[in-house]
Amino acid sequence: MNTSIKNISKVLATAALLASAGFAHAGTATADVAVSAAITAKCTISTTAVAFGDYDPITGNDVTTNGTVVVGCTKAAGSLWVGLGAGSNAVSGVRNMVGATSGDKLAYSLVQPVDNTVGGACPAFGAGTAWENTSGTALNLSSPTGYATRTYKVCGEIAKAQDKSVDTYTDTVVATINF
Repeated sequence: MNTSIKNISKVLATAALLASAGFAHAGTATADVAVSAAITAKCTISTTAVAFGDYDPITGNDVTTNGTVVVGCTKAAGSLWVGLGAGSNAVSGVRNMVGATSGDKLAYSLVQPVDNTVGGACPAFGAGTAWENTSGTALNLSSPTGYATRTYKVCGEIAKAQDKSVDTYTDTVVATINF
């Protein structure tokens, strides 16, 4: 009986050893797994209002103020330009705000900052370049060296002595980033 327990123990030990050794392989083969990704140019744009505040049409002066356009684009997005539409109430190429109750039109201009650097200053009244919505009349920007938002001033001007009614005047201009 001792012999048969010893033989069974030897068989079990041998089976355990073979099971732990795994299966024998005849050979191996390899193949490469291709991995790829594409990054396309993408930009975001947001704005803050050009809010002139009070305008005095009788004894007042020319009025200037600024809002902003904030853009963010993927690194090396290419040549970029930000255009500003004519506004909802333009007449013969002149932007106008319209009075909420009077319907009067108050002419204004949106001009580019003196250069296309981030946060560049607005020009003196009447000395700026009109900011419109074609590559030749838009604010041209350098290609970004990394993703970070950049803020540019939108310079607003209202000429003095526009004889208009007491009212609240508004307009909407669409800003577009082209890339």
